[in-house]
Amino acid sequence: MLIFSNLSLDERCLSASLVCKYWRDLCLDFQFWKQLDLSSRQQVTDELLEKIASRSQNIIEINISDCRSMSDTGVCVLAFKCPGLLRYTAYRCKQLSDTSIIAVASHCPLLQKVHVGNQDKLTDEGLKQLGSKCRELKDIHFGQCYKISDEGMIVIAKGCLKLQRIYMQENKLVTDQSVKAFAEHCPELQYVGFMGCSVTSKGVIHLTKLRNLSSLDLRHITELDNETVMEIVKRCKNLSSLNLCLNWIINDRCVEVIAKEGQNLKELYLVSCKITDYALIAIGRYSMTIETVDVGWCKEITDQGATLIAQSSKSLRYLGLMRCDKVNEVTVEQLVQQYPHITFSTVLQDCKRTLERAYQMGWTPNMSAASS
Repeated sequence: MLIFSNLSLDERCLSASLVCKYWRDLCLDFQFWKQLDLSSRQQVTDELLEKIASRSQNIIEINISDCRSMSDTGVCVLAFKCPGLLRYTAYRCKQLSDTSIIAVASHCPLLQKVHVGNQDKLTDEGLKQLGSKCRELKDIHFGQCYKISDEGMIVIAKGCLKLQRIYMQENKLVTDQSVKAFAEHCPELQYVGFMGCSVTSKGVIHLTKLRNLSSLDLRHITELDNETVMEIVKRCKNLSSLNLCLNWIINDRCVEVIAKEGQNLKELYLVSCKITDYALIAIGRYSMTIETVDVGWCKEITDQGATLIAQSSKSLRYLGLMRCDKVNEVTVEQLVQQYPHITFSTVLQDCKRTLERAYQMGWTPNMSAASS
């Protein structure tokens, strides 16, 4: 059984189970059907889901992402026959509607994780059922579900008090009201992401209440000011990852405060922010913990900033400089040689690493094709 547990679903079903009847019976043991990854399999139909659910009602986790051949009917049967389901993932299943998520919420009260990003038909009605019936929810992902609004999100915030992770992306109907509700009702939140949502500093400031917050993704939100970001870093002492990309207003002064106050910060993403070399110099001077810094597309970053952060930082392990056009590639090449413990990311350096990995994996260039 231990050996079989190390085989993938395909290896068990398409290879091992065909050897003999004994091995086939072992492959059908319920222990192997508790966690199922069926993602990207077009042969997954309603009939197959029903057969799987009928054979093993002990399923606690299923991933049906990118399965386009099944419908709400199959998910409803699965939910009905597997009341112990804990983790449900169904990214990009655009054919599914509220019917599926309502069935999962109604029949699987122990549910802890729901990742259903990019489901166009999902609305607040489905979220309301989750919020009222799944009190154990800890991890939700509704990114690019464009019909979801504050109405459904607030019901989840008030009903799912054990939430630890929430990720939204491009949900334009989700506003500051949702952020405020989660901050007030879900004190255990550790990971919060509202990328591209209609969120502003007025909502974000409420996140200062989250003492366990460790990862915050505020990429490209409607409006974000420096003062709010600085206040969050000062008050959320466990913050280890902060993503502020595509917020043009973020400036050097803000980054300096982040470097000084972010005592546990390890990752800082500042792509397309309004920063200069001084921001990099401040990180190198004041932060003892930051390992990853990405300042790609920050047009005012020059050789000086890249060099000084590499020289002064004791913790830096990655510096993203993609399309920082004032940084000379010759300088980057020198930094690569001087600081081998730091990965410097530029178009040229990334291409070199990709080519090197290809060679290591046995790839060789086709010289005859090149010459012709």
